[in-house]
Amino acid sequence: MKSLHGETGLRSFTNITYDELKVGATATVSRRISQTEVDALALVSGDVDAFHLASNGNGLVPGTTAKAVGAEAIISGLLSRRMPGPGTTMVSQQLDFNGAITAGDELTATATVLEKRPDNIVVLACTVKRGDDELVSGTVTVRAPDHRISYSDVATPEMVLRRNDAFTRLLRRCEGLPAVSCAVVHPCDRDSLLGALEAGRRGLIVPILVGPEAKIRSVAEAHGADLTGITIIGTEHSHEAAARAVQLARQGRVEALMKGSLHTDEMLAAVVPSSTGLRTSRRVSHVFILDVPAYPRPLLVTDAAINIQPTLEDKVDIVQNAIDLAHILGIEEPKVAILSAVETVNPKIPSTVDAAALCKMADRGQITGGLLDGPLAFDNAISLEAARTKKIVSPVAGRADILVVPDLESGNMLAKQLQYLAGADSAGIVLGTRVPMVLTSRSDSVRTRLASTAILALVANARRNKIGASPLPVA
Repeated sequence: MKSLHGETGLRSFTNITYDELKVGATATVSRRISQTEVDALALVSGDVDAFHLASNGNGLVPGTTAKAVGAEAIISGLLSRRMPGPGTTMVSQQLDFNGAITAGDELTATATVLEKRPDNIVVLACTVKRGDDELVSGTVTVRAPDHRISYSDVATPEMVLRRNDAFTRLLRRCEGLPAVSCAVVHPCDRDSLLGALEAGRRGLIVPILVGPEAKIRSVAEAHGADLTGITIIGTEHSHEAAARAVQLARQGRVEALMKGSLHTDEMLAAVVPSSTGLRTSRRVSHVFILDVPAYPRPLLVTDAAINIQPTLEDKVDIVQNAIDLAHILGIEEPKVAILSAVETVNPKIPSTVDAAALCKMADRGQITGGLLDGPLAFDNAISLEAARTKKIVSPVAGRADILVVPDLESGNMLAKQLQYLAGADSAGIVLGTRVPMVLTSRSDSVRTRLASTAILALVANARRNKIGASPLPVA
């Protein structure tokens, strides 16, 4: 979280009244410009030309308009907080702009009283410098306050700018694709039923509701949902609903499954048996797809939901499942970071040994389609600066698309920390089964449910294209 003014916490401000101001009085403030502020200025000015918002990491404040907005923001902060301070009103300005502002610049703004006029009007000479370079110069005319104003315990605004909006792009990728027939298992609460119906309305899926029909219709009636034209397969309870949905998938009558208001263990109990479930030669695994505001690309985290303490053999399938998903999502050669607590192999830390083995297996063609490196600690997996500091030379370090965690506990904590502390949007999918499956949570937002369904639709369509088959009609 970053304040627009580069400050956090509570501050106090007291003004200097018109009568107290003296010609020649000067106030100065210095601070460093963050990338968040650069992005915010681009949004405020509307100048988001890709040439100006260069991807080289320099973070140029784009265009004349945005430079003006940036300079005005710095000067305005000085005048409204320091001199004259709270109660100051801008009247006019005459400023010249002589250079670009970049993320990381240490800027110094200075205001000097030039003239006092009637009606509390004050003219100030204002400059903004980067070292000895004068980027902005000119005058600003304000109406100064005529009485004491003091603000205490002022919290500066916090903001998170979402760089990727990956989920919007996912939904757009589904446009024009045929809807996927999807068994929605036990949709007996508001969110699981309405989420499935919304996904159907958007053309992502053709929902087939499997569960106690009376309960489903009661929920629909309570929330004004129209079930006209929706197929309902009645069951007595949630266990039967899970078994019936899996049966439909085995028979090729549905292309995907979506968990409703039953417990995940109930759902998986019907999925994992070899003889009656949906197992394949691959290990079943789960992938979180996270859109983290501070990271320049979507992050896939696996496995944080199904495999508690995966073996090396399990991790081979977990990694391959994630790589295959990344391909479907449009990442041609995903960079896979095998996480541990450290970035060196230590026999006392088994996850570092597994990481080294996985990387060598990829070298030998036992894992294909991605670039693997590990062990990598989380910081040097996602931060180029951290990787450089530790002198890690790797095409993956600092650029990871996929994070492979040592076990379910660490993965689940990582995914939830990114959601609740870093403001990440989250979606998820189960792979390694005959059909893709979404395990929704009661805390999932509509946006999360739709994003998960979009991923499910992309995976199901990729599978459909691969095997060249369409689902049989549901009886």
